[in-house]
Amino acid sequence: MSDPVYLASLPAGRARSASWDDPVDEPRAARALLTGAAFLFIALFLVLPLVAVFAQAFSKGIGVYAAALSDPDARAAIGLTLTVAAIAVPLNLVFGVCASWAIAKFEFRGKALLTTLIDLPFSVSPVISGLLYVLLFGAQGWFGPWLAAHGIQIVFAVPGIVLATIFVTFPFVARELIPLMQAQGSDEEEAARVLGASGWQIFRRITLPNVKWGLLYGVTLCNARAMGEFGAVSVVSGHIRGQTDTMSLHVEALYNDYNMAAAFAVASLLAMLALVTLALKLIAERRVEAELGAAREARALPVSQS
Repeated sequence: MSDPVYLASLPAGRARSASWDDPVDEPRAARALLTGAAFLFIALFLVLPLVAVFAQAFSKGIGVYAAALSDPDARAAIGLTLTVAAIAVPLNLVFGVCASWAIAKFEFRGKALLTTLIDLPFSVSPVISGLLYVLLFGAQGWFGPWLAAHGIQIVFAVPGIVLATIFVTFPFVARELIPLMQAQGSDEEEAARVLGASGWQIFRRITLPNVKWGLLYGVTLCNARAMGEFGAVSVVSGHIRGQTDTMSLHVEALYNDYNMAAAFAVASLLAMLALVTLALKLIAERRVEAELGAAREARALPVSQS
C-alpha cells in the first residue's frame, strides 16, 4: 500500500500512479547504471559491428566496393535472394492472414494444435529444417527417386531454397496478427455480417484496415529473415556459385576465399537491408501498439458504462 501522506504531497497525476513498486522511486544511480549498461551493450554488440562492416567494406575504396557488387556471382546471389524473398514472403502473408483470422475469429477442433504448429520453426534449428527437406526430396530421400524419374530437382536447386525459407519464416506474419485480431474482437465483423456484408467485403473493409500495421510489421520481419537466412538454405542449396548461393552464402564463400573486401561489401548490403527493415519495424511497431491500445479501450468501454 502507498503512504497517504506521501501521495498527498505529490501532484495529482503522479499521486494516482505512485506506489512502493513505482520505478520512479528507484535511486538515480541505479537508473543511470542500468541505462548506461544497456546503451553500452548495444554499442559494443550492435552498433560497433555494423560500423566495422561498413568500414571494412569501403576500406579499399569505392571502386573495389562497386566491383565486388558488380561481380557476376554477387549479382546472381543478390538476384536469387530477392527472388526467394519475393516468393516466400507473399506465400507466408497469405498463410499468416488465413491462420490468424481462423484462430482469432473462430472456434474449431484442432485450434490449439494449429497454434502450436505455427511456433514450430521457432523451436527447430534451421539446419534441422534443411535436413528434413533433404530427407524428403534428396536423391536418397522418400520422394527423391520419383522426382528424379520425372526430371524434377528440389534439393540443390532454387525450389529447395524457397521451401526451406518458407519453413523458417512462416510464423512471423501469423504471430503478429493473432494477438492483434484477438484484442480487437469480432464485434465489427458480426455487425457487418448482420447488415448483409459478404465475407470478402468484411475482410477488405473492416478486418484488413484494422490490422494493416500489424500486417506490415509481420511482413517486414518475415522479409528480413528470408533475405538473411543462412542455416536452412546452406543445407539445401549445394553452394553452387552463381546458381544456388544466396547473399549470406556468398559472403561465407568469399570469406573462406580470404576475399575480405568483397565479403564485407556484400555483407554491408545485407546490413543496409537490415537497417531499412529496422526503420520500417519501428514505424509499424508504434502503429501496432496504438491499435492494440485503442482496441483494448474500445472493448473495455461497454463494460465500464454498464
